[in-house]
Amino acid sequence: MPGPPAVSVVAPLLLDERLLDAKLSIPLARPCFVSRGSLIADATGSDCRVVAVVAPAGYGKTNLLAQWAADEPRSSGWVSLDRFDDDPVALLTLVAAAFVRATGEASDLIADMRVHSLATLGRAAPRLAAALRGSAQSFVLFLDDLQVLGPAASDVLGVVLRGVPPGSQVVAASRVAQPHVPGLRAAGDVLEIGVRELALGAAAAQQIFRQANIELTPELASAVTARTEGWPVGLHLAATIAHDAHDASAVIVGNDRYVADYLYGESFAALPETTRMFLRRTAVLDHMCDELCSALMADTPVPNSLRDLESSNVFLIPEDRTRKWYRYHALYREFLLDELEREEASAVPRLHQLAAGWYEANSSPANAIEHLLQSPDHERCVSLVGSLGLITYQAGELATIRRWLTALGDDVVESCPPLGVLSAWIAVLSGQPLEAERWRGLLDTVTFEGPPVDGTASFASGRAMLQAAMCANGPEQMLVDACLALDAEPSWSVWRDFALSMAAEAYLTAGDIAAAADYFAQASERAGMVGNNDVRIRTDTQLALIHMDQGRWSEAADLLAGALDAIRDFRLNDYASAVLTFAAAARMALHRGDLEQADRELTRAMRARPVCTYVMPTVALKSRLSLAGTYLLMADNSTARHLVREIDDLLMHRPDMGVFVDQQRAMKELLSASGTASFSVTPLTPAELRLLPYLQTHLTVPEISARLFISRNTVSTEVGSIYRKLGASSRSEAVERAVAVGLLGA
Repeated sequence: MPGPPAVSVVAPLLLDERLLDAKLSIPLARPCFVSRGSLIADATGSDCRVVAVVAPAGYGKTNLLAQWAADEPRSSGWVSLDRFDDDPVALLTLVAAAFVRATGEASDLIADMRVHSLATLGRAAPRLAAALRGSAQSFVLFLDDLQVLGPAASDVLGVVLRGVPPGSQVVAASRVAQPHVPGLRAAGDVLEIGVRELALGAAAAQQIFRQANIELTPELASAVTARTEGWPVGLHLAATIAHDAHDASAVIVGNDRYVADYLYGESFAALPETTRMFLRRTAVLDHMCDELCSALMADTPVPNSLRDLESSNVFLIPEDRTRKWYRYHALYREFLLDELEREEASAVPRLHQLAAGWYEANSSPANAIEHLLQSPDHERCVSLVGSLGLITYQAGELATIRRWLTALGDDVVESCPPLGVLSAWIAVLSGQPLEAERWRGLLDTVTFEGPPVDGTASFASGRAMLQAAMCANGPEQMLVDACLALDAEPSWSVWRDFALSMAAEAYLTAGDIAAAADYFAQASERAGMVGNNDVRIRTDTQLALIHMDQGRWSEAADLLAGALDAIRDFRLNDYASAVLTFAAAARMALHRGDLEQADRELTRAMRARPVCTYVMPTVALKSRLSLAGTYLLMADNSTARHLVREIDDLLMHRPDMGVFVDQQRAMKELLSASGTASFSVTPLTPAELRLLPYLQTHLTVPEISARLFISRNTVSTEVGSIYRKLGASSRSEAVERAVAVGLLGA
């Protein structure tokens, strides 16, 4: 296969920033389209906070929204969605960015959306809804192409829409029914615009043909409208054909002339071959600019700039006001892809590789991955996924990394053991113990001598760090695994801080506090140098707990303050490392006599603990032991006992956990000796905490069970338990109580 040609580089603005700007830019209304003023007037004059525009492709939904935005006096924001935005974190980030751009309010809101993937429904979506609700000015947010969203992203959007205040609106366009509409309809809070409202009549047909320099008689206008059933894109195609044929009657000759493929074919056939080739090949692109299109055409001359082509092709749509980025109308793109498959099927993989090469050259590896997934170049794709995997996870976009791994397929992932290590890490960090154990078993006996894809010194080193973190065979083996990684990872390795932290936790589990403290200090220093916030937070917290045990409260306070600041600054509230930090902070607050602060920190720790499972046992056990001890000191024996039972469950899966077993035994003895000094309601279990955010949604019990992959009976039982523990009798009341006590919301 020949090497890729030299590719152009977009400067000076980074490509991803330009693409984001295009997605958030309100497009110009196309002058060739019929005015939708009456529909817009009805919608703006209604009291509905949500307007749902639902119709198949070709009904002018985007242009309706663009016309509305052009004349809207209220602050307006826009989001053009595509298939890559089907990720709750990505979606919330885009909507937050559109709101901030429109209103200039809540500048920190965008960063607040970058939470742990498990916290999008319970933390980020309510935070965004609260920002909308509290806006000092009226606004309209336009969301185009909502049909690309799957269930998880639709769920968080439903929560956000509840925050739209009176006087403001969200206008959402989609080809399919929008999941949030039934609930809003019941409350009289949605205006629905569908096919009936969007279909055009004979007068509109005459206007469209007049713009193509063709005059239609009333009879021909009625005929073509009947043939197309008022379908706007069909009328535009018919006008194009009539213009090329210089005959208005051409639109009503023959059979099935209103069928899109036929109409596209008629207009496409009249174009020069170089233009047809350009259109076919660039149809593989979701978004396009001149430089990217040139890369795909390689040595073939490019007929025109996209801006020039736009003037003669109504189906090439500008995505920004500078007309730098474009996309094809959905139906036209489908037609072009069919043409490409028919004329140049063998070229398709190469086109995706060329697009990937251009994106890589322009520092947009995530977009490169999307094209490589559609090519046979698995080796290159695996390398990029491996290098971006944990970074993408840390950005909160778990759905994206899962989609990449799923698209590669189990066979490809298993054939590249380093990618299996990544898959295991994703499962560990997202609280999926069964999946993590499955990958650990698959990786246990395999060998791999090729270069690693994740920045580790070797596959053996990466696997050893994973095995150390999962600690399936006790502290001695954990230390062996950590030392293997330490021997392999050089001083400059970005993984050395993690290897040091694993050695520290191995020594801690074995009871060698002095060695643990030394390695924690080394790991903290190294993590600070490379900017690994998660490791820095965890190691500083462990050092703080050691200092507390030794009565060195001042030193512990300084370490905890830094860890808490990092959690706040980098939005790490719902990560496993934060659970331990909050538990330590609660202990510190109790030592100072600040019961109110202690209670806040305890709530934060208890809320985040679902991600602390037995596949990260040292953090999970240490966190719960620290929490149980603090609750016991606060005479909340009920919660302390509950945590001890959770520790029992952890030790069932990881029985060989050194000093933690002794500490568990000692905690049980303290609880037994303390009797029943006080009573409190048993806290929500990790399973109940996972379910709790769904009570904010419109989802039924069967739908929630499908989301969480548990039985309907389990959902019903857990909902009843949540009601009892929160003292609620309905979903809305349970949500209110959960927000009040800090278990939901920002």
